[in-house]
Amino acid sequence: MSDNLCKQEEEFYNFEKHWNNAYLKTPTQNLGWYENNPKQSIELINECDLPDDALIFNAGAGTTTLINKLLEIGYNNIIVNDIAASALTDLKNSLEISRHSKVQFIVDDLTNPTELLNLKNIDLWHDRAVLHFFTEQNQQKSYFNLIKKVVKVEGYVILAEFNLEGAKKCCGLNVVNYNVEMLQNGLGNEFELLKWFNYTYIQPSGNTREYVYSLFKRKA
Repeated sequence: MSDNLCKQEEEFYNFEKHWNNAYLKTPTQNLGWYENNPKQSIELINECDLPDDALIFNAGAGTTTLINKLLEIGYNNIIVNDIAASALTDLKNSLEISRHSKVQFIVDDLTNPTELLNLKNIDLWHDRAVLHFFTEQNQQKSYFNLIKKVVKVEGYVILAEFNLEGAKKCCGLNVVNYNVEMLQNGLGNEFELLKWFNYTYIQPSGNTREYVYSLFKRKA
């Protein structure tokens, strides 16, 4: 099969169907990226010292436990996004009804956004294990352009992706492995790197995945 044909197949692959099926067929706690305690993300968010009403955006959230943790801390202005409506339905159902008003749910494609283009003044953009699934340059460009459009001056960006020693595939899909320099290049010079570290994540299955976590701040 030629490289061009492989590329065409990837471009026309139905990622929305893929991710909906992933969440419909597998219990949340058995998913390869499930975290009972998103400690590393919380530690980086704490570094930002945000007020309770800061606008926090979780890209490709799936059924993450992070949202409940943020609500427990006291954050009350959260936007949650995923391409899979089934994931966001499960996530919403996991939250106490009294907390639903503090969270907005948006089903949209980060690489071909529509509703997400209306966002503005995001104080914190959080992405764990999303960017590395965007294997085409046009997907990556759209993703980083969206960050630059919606994150406010002096706002923060947390990116946690498979590092260069990490897995080459996940959930049946190819991935792009990153180091912190590659993440900086994607964001550009208007974002300052504040902190980064490598982290070995242990999956529910007991297998491990190597990540690079990074925290950036948009320059004034």
